Amino acid sequence: MRELPFQTVLIANRGEIAVRIIKTLRELGLRSAIVYHDEDAGTPAVAMADTAIAISGRTPIAAYLDIPQIIAAAHKASADALHPGYGFLSENAEFATAVTKAGIAFIGPAPESIELMGDKIRARNFVQRSGFPVAPSAIEEDDPATFTFRARTVGVPLLVKPSAGGGGKGMRIVRDLANLEDAIAQARSEAQRYFGDGRLYIERYVENPRHIEVQVLGDSFGNVVHLFERECSVQRRFQKVIEEAPSPALSGELQRRICEAAAGIARAAKYQNAGTVEFIYGGGEFYFLEMNTRLQVEHSVTEMVTGIDLVAQQIYVAAGRELGFSQSDIVWEGHAIEARLYAEAPERGYIPTTGKVLVLEYPDGDGIRIDSGIVQGQQITTAFDPMLAKIIVHSPTRMEAALKAHRAMRELVLLGCETNASFLTRILRDKAFLSGHVHTGYLEENPHIASGEPASDLSDFLATAALLTRPVREAADAVPELHAALGSWRN
Repeated sequence: MRELPFQTVLIANRGEIAVRIIKTLRELGLRSAIVYHDEDAGTPAVAMADTAIAISGRTPIAAYLDIPQIIAAAHKASADALHPGYGFLSENAEFATAVTKAGIAFIGPAPESIELMGDKIRARNFVQRSGFPVAPSAIEEDDPATFTFRARTVGVPLLVKPSAGGGGKGMRIVRDLANLEDAIAQARSEAQRYFGDGRLYIERYVENPRHIEVQVLGDSFGNVVHLFERECSVQRRFQKVIEEAPSPALSGELQRRICEAAAGIARAAKYQNAGTVEFIYGGGEFYFLEMNTRLQVEHSVTEMVTGIDLVAQQIYVAAGRELGFSQSDIVWEGHAIEARLYAEAPERGYIPTTGKVLVLEYPDGDGIRIDSGIVQGQQITTAFDPMLAKIIVHSPTRMEAALKAHRAMRELVLLGCETNASFLTRILRDKAFLSGHVHTGYLEENPHIASGEPASDLSDFLATAALLTRPVREAADAVPELHAALGSWRN
């Protein structure tokens, strides 16, 4: 294998993703550099990096969004490549352009791809022109004067969405056309406030949809592959909580169609590096939702079932290498589930929590992976996103993976800062989740999961287990943890 054209990679990020990237850099024999705000001075990522350069800003987040300061830090560290991680500037075309102009390799897609897919209207139109399915819709800028009229012809329920941004900001569901004008005004105001862009579009809302996304990889030689799908339907406030691969909702033929559509979209866009094409699925149909032009938080579950290091592949592609495998070489094995550990209180409306980590013990064992950005003694604040770590498990079957994930969450110990750990264990033993019958409104429909109030009993669990592909007796014989799970069902 020929030597990579760069030796030092600056990580323009923090937390667990920075730790994750450093681990792969070490395996590849590359040096790591990282930028950090004072809030992160004592974090594992800063301690692990070969070089750490302090940055400042009006707020901690502002520091990580300061393009000139980050590029100056890259030069100071003699970095010849930069990895943006996820969030912050990872999908900022201006940043990617500035990095490249500074003579530093950007470990991500070309700025043109970020621009194309970062604007939801442009991306949607591109996907539709390329022959892939999108939900029936009305786009404001096509003809602003007739926007409301055209939206009414789409039919309820409708989803009003901003062209820019994400995370559910500015989105409104309309089930009664009498409320359409108010919903448009509210969505426009919120979109302008959060993104500085009030442009909207409206599409048919799929009731109780499932959120399916497909991992793709492309290189500069025109090769594009998919690494199968992930399901991310368990969400709170449009933010993902549990992810898994593969999706329990897709048949073999449907899985093939949705994965090939994702690869086709990336191929049409001449996409390079790692990306994720997201779809909504319901009623037997799937529609393009958006494309994330970066590494996803939940890339770990794909790595667990395929054995492919996605960060390493990002680095290889940025180095100008051709993908070392074809589509037929990629196979998945078993089932993986990821649970996001947040510093928040689901029982009190998911409010963020703070505190000093007094005791921290993660579960371990075969098939358990921890991606963490915190350490014992660290102060948890509200300066950043509340995600602290990811607990990822892998087993031969979905049932075994769910049981292993449940056990792992019960073994996790974090004292000093309230987290959603108990909430995650309740999801992992809930009969709807165990049977695979979830959708993006699942947590809203089951408020007892957040509140902690009991809603199931042992008979529910047994009924659910009977729906699974393997009989309860066979599962019990194959998975010793099942006996413990049954015994502790009421706890």
